Amino acid sequence: MVKLKIKSGDNVVVTAGDHKGSEGRVMLVIRDKNKAIVEGVNMVSKHEKPSANNPQGGIVEKEAPIHISNLSLIDPKSGEATRVGYKIEDGKKLRFSKKSNQVI
Repeated sequence: MVKLKIKSGDNVVVTAGDHKGSEGRVMLVIRDKNKAIVEGVNMVSKHEKPSANNPQGGIVEKEAPIHISNLSLIDPKSGEATRVGYKIEDGKKLRFSKKSNQVI
């Protein structure tokens, strides 16, 4: 299993593919497939059967997973894409932005 540098709740930008340049918040990370679901990115139309929580059924717009390699974390200081590094301070492992050297 590969170590993923993106977690749920992170703000990311899409760096490759049809949705290049789109930004959003990571809602879910699917570790075994190396994919993430990003809010408002890679929207697909899905046909749903009528159910208890959707009695009408019909066509629903929802986010589809996008590969982690096509995502880059947004630097909280500059608002640009950045790479993620790790450092240990006081026995705790911290993620930091390689661009601004700021702890995420």
